[in-house]
Order: sequence, then C-alpha cells, then structure tokens
Amino acid sequence: MIPAPPADYVFDSEVYKNYTLLAFRRVRDGAVVTFEAHDGASFSRNELDAVDELLVSNRIITFNGNGFDKWILAAARLGLTTEQIKDVCDSIIVGGAKGWTLGLPELEFNHIDLMEVAPGQGSLKIYAGRLHSKRLQDLPISPDTICTVEQKAQLRDYCCNSDCVATIDLFHALEPQIALRNTMSREYGIDLRSKSDAQIAEAVIRKLIEESRGTRVWRPEIPAGTTFSYTPPEWLTFVSPDLQAVLLKVRAARFQVAANGSVEMPPELDDYAVPIGRGVYRMGIGGLHSSEKCVAHYADDEWMILDRDVASYYPAIILNCHLVPKHLGEIFLDVYRGIVNRRLAAKHAGDTVTANSLKITINGSFGKLGSKWSSLYSPDLMIQVTITGQLALMMLIEMLHLVGIDVVSANTDGIVIRARRSQRALLDGMFALWEHTTGFQTEETQYRMIASRDVNSYVAVKAKGGVKTKGAFNLGESPLMKNPTNNICLTAVCEYLERGVPVEQTIGDCQDLRQFVTLRKVNGGAQWNGGYLGKTVRWYYSTAGASIHYVTNGNKVARSDGAMPAMNMPDAMPTDIDRAWYIREANDMLRDLGVLK
Repeated sequence: MIPAPPADYVFDSEVYKNYTLLAFRRVRDGAVVTFEAHDGASFSRNELDAVDELLVSNRIITFNGNGFDKWILAAARLGLTTEQIKDVCDSIIVGGAKGWTLGLPELEFNHIDLMEVAPGQGSLKIYAGRLHSKRLQDLPISPDTICTVEQKAQLRDYCCNSDCVATIDLFHALEPQIALRNTMSREYGIDLRSKSDAQIAEAVIRKLIEESRGTRVWRPEIPAGTTFSYTPPEWLTFVSPDLQAVLLKVRAARFQVAANGSVEMPPELDDYAVPIGRGVYRMGIGGLHSSEKCVAHYADDEWMILDRDVASYYPAIILNCHLVPKHLGEIFLDVYRGIVNRRLAAKHAGDTVTANSLKITINGSFGKLGSKWSSLYSPDLMIQVTITGQLALMMLIEMLHLVGIDVVSANTDGIVIRARRSQRALLDGMFALWEHTTGFQTEETQYRMIASRDVNSYVAVKAKGGVKTKGAFNLGESPLMKNPTNNICLTAVCEYLERGVPVEQTIGDCQDLRQFVTLRKVNGGAQWNGGYLGKTVRWYYSTAGASIHYVTNGNKVARSDGAMPAMNMPDAMPTDIDRAWYIREANDMLRDLGVLK
C-alpha cells in the first residue's frame, strides 16, 4: 500500500497557569485535534505520543511558531506542568527570552512558520483582516486568569475557530511564496521555507560565498559612532553650479552608524531640497522624492506623459559601480553577478520559477546591507548605493531640463516626464546618453494621464489600458501589504479616471461588503456602544452607525463616525451601508488628486 502523503495542519497554543492547550486544525477539511493539560498537571504520555505522531506524519504550519509555539510544545514534551509552561510563556512573551536560552530542546519536524514569509510586520489579526477572514477576535481571557471550565471552552473555540482559521487563510494566501521557497530549498540544500525574502537572500549568498572560498562568513562588528563619507562614481557629473555645489555638499558630509546599526542621514542632507527646473527634489535615506501635490497631467495630441523606471536599480548600482562589502571581498561581486546573469538567462528562457527565485535573492539582499545582525552588513556600501541612486537621477533630470524637457515626478528609481511629442527623438537621445554614461537601463510606460495627491500617492492611467496606483491609492499590490480602507472608493476613482464611469454608479452597484470595510489597529483596544471590540478593528460606514472609541482614554478613533463593526463578516450584504458617505469620500479623493475642484 502506498502511504498517504503528509497532511497540512496548523498548530497554535494557549497558555495559562492552570491550563495549556495544544490545538491542531487540518487545512484540508478543518478537522480539529486538541490536547489539554489542567490545574498544575502535565500532559499524559499517551497525549504526547499522539502529538509526536502528528508531528512526524504531517507538515505543521504556524504563525510565530519558531518564536513561541515550538517552545511551548517542547516544554510540554519535557513533562512540565501547566504552571511551569506558563513560566516559559511569560519568559518569552514578557521577558523577551529565546526558547533555547531556557534550556528547552529545539524540536525538529516538518514545519513552516508563516511569520517571516508574510510581507511586512503585521500581526496574525492584521493579516486576517487584510484577507477578510470571517472572524476577527482578540484573546478573550486575560493571560493571568485562573481559568474556569467555561473560560477553557471559550479559549478552545477562540484558538481553533479564530486563530487557527486565520492561519489557514494566511497559508492559502502565501501558497505561491511557499512553493517558490520549496523549490529554492531543494536547489540550495537549505530550509528556506520560513524565511523572508531578505533572509533568503542572505542565506543563499552566504552559502555560495562560503562554498567558493571554503571558509565561514561572519557578520562584521562595526561600532556605533563609526563615520564614513560618500565617494561618487567617476561618471557622476553636473553642469549647473547649483548642482555641482550639491555634489560637493554630499561628498563633504559624514555618515554615522547609529546604536541600532542603521545609518543616520547627516543633518545637512536630511530632507535636503534640491531645485531643478520647475521641480524640487528631496534627498533622504529612502531615496529621492519630488514635491508635487494635488496635480494632474494629461496626454493629448501635443503632449505625452512617460514613466521611465531604471531596471533593477540598486542591483545595477552594486554591479556597475563595483561595490563590495569590505569583509567579503571580490568574491561577493562574483557571486552576485552570477545570480543576476543567471536570472536574466532564466527570464529570457521563460523559466519563471528560477527567474522569480533569483529575483528574491537579488532584491532581498539590499536590505541586509543595513542590518547589523546580517553577514552581509555593510552600512557604507548601503549609503554608496542609495546616494548614487539619488544623484544619478538628479543628473538625468538636469540633462532633460537643459534641453527643455520637464520632469513632473521622481521617486527612488524612476521619473515621470511631460514632453511634447515633437521632442520624442530628443528625449530618446538623452536617455540613450544617460544610459551609456551610467551603464543603467530604463523601461518606459506611456500614460494617458497621471493624477498625484503627492509623490508617494497617485493614480496613472496607462496608454495601452490599465491603471497604475501607488501609496494611499494602491489597489494593485498584494492584499497582505495594506489594510483595506474603503477600497470601493479607490475602485470608483480608478473606474472614473480610466473609463469615465461615475463614482455613484460604481459604488451603488457594488454588492461585496469586503470593498466597503476599513481595518484599523487600535492601541489599547477599541469599544463601540460600550462593548469591547479588540485591538484590530473592522467596520463599514452605516446609516445606523456610531463612533468607535479607545478603551484607554475614551477618545474617538479617527474617522470612525458612523462606523458599524464587522468583527464577524455577515453572510449577506447589509442594507444599512451609507453609500452616500462612500460617494463623498471618492469625490474627495478626486479633489486630492487635482482632478476635481
């Protein structure tokens, strides 16, 4: 008989002084298996054997299992009592201890922790809200409670039907990322399944370097207070005296390593405003930004609107400028270039799996340059990359300005241009010159129009169809990246700008409650009409609604007037949705974008 393939189970635990719950819920069909210890007792041998059978025979999925739940499981398997397990819990949660420092064995089993795989740094409740999980619920019983029989039943329901279900929802949302990590784990012989993109990048690059030079790679020790300066590449030049003065100012600045290992922008450069032509551009650790507000630009028979992004900007800077972490040496560049070239070959061959896995390694590595806990840590190299990126864009903007072409927006790795159609050949020539000088390549998208609330939040309608959105108006990125906030209004704005559909029509026709909800984290917890909601709150605007308030001080949660909580998503579309509120909000967005007056 062929053995059955392992099933996926999510695992979660609840820990109290007189109660420990270990809960497993099967992903395929929701079947639940629980194990409980009560009132100062340990788990029985039979229960622990059954737990071991689950661990051995199946793949276990957790959220923060590496940081918490695995150690609770380890404590239970050692025969600790509920009181002792509670001490372990408090040492980790309250004291910030790591499980291995408490004398607990690190369990080895088929396990994926979703916490690092999920983008950003959200809690499980936040991710559940972003995915529109059916039920959002805070821990119903205070952690220091001596639980009654009724409270234990509440905790079982909460753990199995709220947190476990939320973990399953997140697991399903991350299946493409997990599949890619499975592929990369097999290729590199490292378990990458529970790692973030940046952690994968570090692990892969470190392994390739270690294999190449035959010695271990250690993270460097760079003391806080260390200072260094920026050295521009030889090709980086400006024509105007004002921009030449900017370059001198940047070269003279001293960058300093802070206590947390990050690099502090020198005061004279922090948010430094640089005027070029009609625009003002601001420097910062995060990149270059222009300063437009509440403005819309339209293409027509005379004018064109073009977006030119630099392809793989930061990796290209590292390679083109020959930037090497001092403690790694030239082998870093050899490994890095090999990864980039291999990705390009895979992309051209249509091997999307390999191309996507290598893209993770390439793009994820940059963040580790600024992490003092990383073996790639190189704060001076990080500054070389980010400052070169900003100055090179300014060089391009100046080149265009000097031949009479306006840049209307700039942001980190690209610019948006408004130029006469008669300037097409001139424009292409300037880009070709800049690309030849710098070694970078740009990619172009033509827009019918672009409307900006500010440089970080805009809607652009593409000439060939489709909409590009960013920041407060972003509908295109993964739902895991952003809390839903009246998404129907964003949809209505995009429909109006791309197709001319009245916002009243889009909002009036929508019958999907998920498009109307707002998700918000409320520090200290929220209450509505005297009832406690939780620290992660979901609501829609209702004709019968009321404001939500902070539990800690009674103050109103911002923009919650008329809120109707939706902590449990109803099965049917509510009849009390205040559609007029959403129509007003969509029109306000169009005014913020400079489209309506």
